Amino acid sequence: MKKAVLLLIALALAVLVPISTSFIIKMVKAESSENTDYIIEHVSHTIEVMYDGYVFMNDTIRIVGNASDSTVTLNRFLIGFPYKYGSYILRCMAYNTSKIFNVTLNVPFENRIGFYAVETRFPEPLDLSNGTIHEFTVAFILSNDLLKQDPQETSRFTLDYPAYLSLTKPAVNCNVTITLPEDVTSVMIAKDDGSLNASAYFKKNLPEFTYLHANVTFSLVGDKIRIIDIKELNREIRINEMGEIEGSDSYYVTSKAVKEIIATEIILPPNASNPSAQDQFGRKMLEPILKDEEKNSYSVTFDLPLESYKSTRFTVKYHLPSQTYIKKQEGSNSFNINPLIFQSLNYYIEQVSLTIVFPEGARLLNPEKTLLGSDYSLTRSVFQEVITINRQRVSNLESIILPESALQIMYEYNSLWLSFRPTLLIWALTVVVLVVAAILKRPKAPARVAVPEVAVRLRPEFIKSFVDSYEEKRKITFEIASLETRVRKGKVPRRRYKVQRKTLEARLSALSRNLAELKEKMRATGGLYADLMRQLEIAETEINEVESNIKSIEARYSRGELSLEAYRKLLSDYQRRKEKSDATVSGILLRLREEIR
Repeated sequence: MKKAVLLLIALALAVLVPISTSFIIKMVKAESSENTDYIIEHVSHTIEVMYDGYVFMNDTIRIVGNASDSTVTLNRFLIGFPYKYGSYILRCMAYNTSKIFNVTLNVPFENRIGFYAVETRFPEPLDLSNGTIHEFTVAFILSNDLLKQDPQETSRFTLDYPAYLSLTKPAVNCNVTITLPEDVTSVMIAKDDGSLNASAYFKKNLPEFTYLHANVTFSLVGDKIRIIDIKELNREIRINEMGEIEGSDSYYVTSKAVKEIIATEIILPPNASNPSAQDQFGRKMLEPILKDEEKNSYSVTFDLPLESYKSTRFTVKYHLPSQTYIKKQEGSNSFNINPLIFQSLNYYIEQVSLTIVFPEGARLLNPEKTLLGSDYSLTRSVFQEVITINRQRVSNLESIILPESALQIMYEYNSLWLSFRPTLLIWALTVVVLVVAAILKRPKAPARVAVPEVAVRLRPEFIKSFVDSYEEKRKITFEIASLETRVRKGKVPRRRYKVQRKTLEARLSALSRNLAELKEKMRATGGLYADLMRQLEIAETEINEVESNIKSIEARYSRGELSLEAYRKLLSDYQRRKEKSDATVSGILLRLREEIR
C-alpha cells in the first residue's frame, strides 16, 4: 500500500514540476522584461538658467530595443533625482517629435528611498524588438529658489541642481550641459564625484540609481539674469473697425534679488512697434529699449528702483501689424487672428490672461473648437464681443503644448459696420435739428418787464463775524489734529484726551452750524460774496477729499498693499493739493477782511 502511495506522489511531482517551472520562468521573464529588453544608449541632461532665475531642465533619453521577441513592449519609463529637488518642480512634461505623453509626479522609484521619481506613460507601448530606437524628452521647470545671489558680490550666482538623472538601469553615455547667459565668466561646477572649470561634462556607463548633487558657480557681467517672480501678465488685444491692432501688457512682478532692480526685460509679440510704458498709477515711464530684435525683447526702466521682495505693476502698450496677425478667408467675411501669446518666452509666469476685444458688429465663430483645452470666457454686449483666455504656470513649454494653430481664433465681420457710428450720428443730428425747428416755430410768449436788481451790501460787522468764526474753526481743527498726534506719541493720557477732544468737537459743531447760516446769507446776496462762497466750498471739498485719501493710503501701506516709494509719492501729491487748497481758503478770508475796511 505504501509503495502505491509513493508511486502516485512521484508521478504527480513528475507532471507538476515541469509545469510550475515553466510558469515561474514565464513570470520572471514577464516581470523583468522592462529591465532587460532594452538598453539606455544615451542621455542628454541640460540645465538652463532662464532670465528670471527659474531653471529649465531638459532630459532627452534614447533607448534601443534588445529583445529577440518583437511582441515585447515598454509601457512606462521612470526617471528620478535626489528627493529634495521634488519640492522645486513647477511644471513637467514628456514628449517626442509627434506626441505628448502623460506624466505622474512623485511615484515610487523601485522601492528606493531618498529619490523623487517621475513616471512617463506611453499611450502606445514602445516596441522593444532588437535594434528598435526610441527617443523622447522629459522637461521640467524648477523654481528660482535654487539660484542664489551672493549678497556681497552681487554679480556672482550659485545654482544647485541634480548632477545626473537617476535611472533604473545603467546608461551607456550621459552628456550634461549647463546653459548660461553669454556674459557669464569663471564657471565652476562642483559635484559629489568631483569638480571642474567648465559648463559641460560627460559620464560613461552611468550607474543605475545614481544619487548625486551638484552646483555651478558663475559670475555675470551684464543684466541677463534678474531673480524675480512674474505673478501676473494681463494682455489685452483690441481690434478696431479698420483692422488696426493695439496691444497692452500689464505685469505684476516681485523682486527676489539681493539688490535693487532698476529695470526688467520683457518679450512682446513679434513685430510689435512703438512701445510705451506706464507705471501702476498711469504715469508715463521711460521709453522701453529694444534688447534683442530676434526675440523682440525690451528693457523697461522703473521710475524708482525695485527693492528686494517688493512688488510693482507696470503696463507696456504697443501696435501690431494687422497684415501679420489677421488673415481674411477668401470669398467670405471670416477672419483668423493669431494671438501669439507664448512665443520666445525666457521666463516663467504664474498667471496669464489674454483678452481680445473685437470690433463692433464682429461675431466669434466656434470658440469651443478653436480653443480646445483652454480656459476661456466669452462676454457679449449689444454690439461687441470680448473673449478672455486664462492660463497658469506659463513658460517656454507652451510652444509645445499649444502650437500656434491651437490659438487661432476665427471671427466674422461685415464691413458695413464701418458706417454704423456715422449713421447713428447723422440720425442724432437730424433729431436735434427737428426739435430745434419745432421750438422755433412755437408762438412767442409776451416779453416780461425787466426789473433791475438792487445790489445788496453786507454790514462790516456781519463779514467780520464770518471771518472770525471761520478762523476759530480752523484753529479748533488744528488743535484736534495736534491732540491726535500727541496721544499717538503717548504724551497725553487717554482719559484726558477723550475729555479734550469732546470739548473741542462740541465747539466745532456749534461753529459749523453758525458758519452754515452765515454762508447762506452771503450766498443769497449774490455778486462777489456768492462767488467767494462757491470758491470756499470747492476748497473745503478738496481738503476733505485729500484728508480721506491720506487716511486710505496710510491704511493700505500698513497692510503692505503699497510699496514705500508709492506711499511717499502719493503722500507728497496729496499734501501738495492740501497746501494749495489751504492757500485758497486763506486768500478768501483775506479778501473778506479787506471788505471790512
